[in-house]
Order: sequence, then structure tokens, then C-alpha cells
Amino acid sequence: MAFNGIVTKAGFMNKTVTVTVSRWVIHKLTGKRIERSKKYLIHDEKNQLRKDDSVVIRNCPPISALKRFKLERILRSPSTEREIARAKTVLATATDPSKTTMTS
Repeated sequence: MAFNGIVTKAGFMNKTVTVTVSRWVIHKLTGKRIERSKKYLIHDEKNQLRKDDSVVIRNCPPISALKRFKLERILRSPSTEREIARAKTVLATATDPSKTTMTS
């Protein structure tokens, strides 16, 4: 069984992150959509996850008292995307110095 979720807590425990998995349900009486969420402790072997990463997790045999899921793959990582964009900007300014935005 695999879930998509968002990392809500990372860096406080070694090789462990908290992932929130959300789902939508229909209220029986009113028919409105309600968001339900559940938090899972995930085993992150390489300590590579950061807060707000979008991940896919998969169940596995118990790793500890509360960890029952492993990281399958990272779908999107805002911090990595930010670093890539920053590197592209630095590379562009290094190749063409007329594009610098410094004003005096």
C-alpha cells in the first residue's frame, strides 16, 4: 500500500520524518467534502528529506515501535528546486556579466 504525502517535520529525529497524508471524504448528511489527514513516521535512510517535500511512502515490516513505512520516492522538493534555480542564476551571471542586477 502506497500513499502520497507532505513532509511536515524533519530533522528532529535521526533517519525519521513525519509525513501527513490527506484524503477527501464526503459527509454522509450534508454531502460536503471534508479533508481528513493522518500522520505517519517514515524511515528515511539517507536523511535526505526536508520540510514541505512531496513524497510517496510504502508500508514495510516494523522498523521501530511507531515506524511502519519507508520512503519510496521524492516527488517534489521545494528546497532542491530553489537550489537548482539559484545555481542557474549564478551560472547565467557568470557567463554574461551584463545581466547582474547590482545597482549603486
